[in-house]
Amino acid sequence: MREPSFMNLIFTTLDSTRTGLLPVEIVERKGVGHPDTICDALAENLSVALSRFYQDRFGFILHHNVDKGLLCGGAARAWFGGGEVHKPIDLMLAGRATEEFSGVKVPLQEIAVESAREWLRQHLRHLDAERQVRIHCMIRPSSADLVDLFERQRGSRVPLANDTSLGVGYAPLDALERAVTEIEAELNSPQVKATHPEIGEDIKVMGVRVGGHTGITVACAFVARHVAGMVEYAEKKDRVRRIALRTARHIAGENVAVHVNSADGASPESIYLTVTGTSAEAGDDGQVGRGNRVNGLITPYRAMSIEATAGKNPVSHVGKLYNVAARRMAQALIAGVPGIEEAACCLVSRIGEPIDEPQALDVKLRLREGVILGDVQKAATGIAVERVREIPLLWQELLAGREQLF
Repeated sequence: MREPSFMNLIFTTLDSTRTGLLPVEIVERKGVGHPDTICDALAENLSVALSRFYQDRFGFILHHNVDKGLLCGGAARAWFGGGEVHKPIDLMLAGRATEEFSGVKVPLQEIAVESAREWLRQHLRHLDAERQVRIHCMIRPSSADLVDLFERQRGSRVPLANDTSLGVGYAPLDALERAVTEIEAELNSPQVKATHPEIGEDIKVMGVRVGGHTGITVACAFVARHVAGMVEYAEKKDRVRRIALRTARHIAGENVAVHVNSADGASPESIYLTVTGTSAEAGDDGQVGRGNRVNGLITPYRAMSIEATAGKNPVSHVGKLYNVAARRMAQALIAGVPGIEEAACCLVSRIGEPIDEPQALDVKLRLREGVILGDVQKAATGIAVERVREIPLLWQELLAGREQLF
């Protein structure tokens, strides 16, 4: 097998204060029903659907990047016990894709609309994906130069980078990051939804740690048909608070406070009550790339890429592949080398070059006390090279849905 080559593979030590020990730390996660997350999910679902169509029909994945999407919220009125959507949500799915190959037309409109409706039906249980959403396919043909670049890779053993871009990843998550992740996961779990059907899918969790005190703010859309009145709303809101508090304390310790729907007022018109379980019905809009990074979090106190990974083609777009690879590399380093306690990785590509030959791979390591870089560098180099070698195969993991992107 051809060995990847690097212009620069650099190891340095992480000597700065651990993020979890800084005086202040802020972590956010936008849940599955948040308008930004919906946009990410629909863009990625469309890329997967296109990739599978291309594979089934032509035997390989053709060029596409459908990483542009906009959700324009509708209009709705909710009341205790019910509600109605007056104006549907508008979803614009945009990007570039191969619309014809070897004389065969690709049904871009049908694939875009049906893949979106399928995801909405599966993940937003109170939303009528046929009547309450309008889907607009605005995908245009791929540019000739990028199609040519994409086609050239078919003659090489390794795909060529579709862009000059970078990816970053780190491991492990600290206590606040894990708490924010687990709170949203618990509130959106099938078990909680079965016993608390009033909890909608649009859940945003913001964690703020100041010194040793952690404050968690949860924005949770309640489904009106499952709430009888103001007293019951307050009771159900307190259940959400207790679920979040229990989860947070299990991870981050006892010094935690949780607030739910802090903007609520005293009247039915001033509480977070929805028809569909998402603010997209009336209160908010969304866009691809404005939400979670590939580790499922927004972490301004860590290195972050601002790439919109969702919807990019899984074969050669390094804006997707390098972010996934950087996270996997960091996880492998702390799992595979006992002296490494924390890892942060950054890869940068050059358009037109093999995707397993980054311009630079910068690996920063926090080492256990008494361990020096020379003790771990050989093992760390082996793991880094192995993970880079795997990049041309990541498309298989992505199409199988085994890699988190948001």
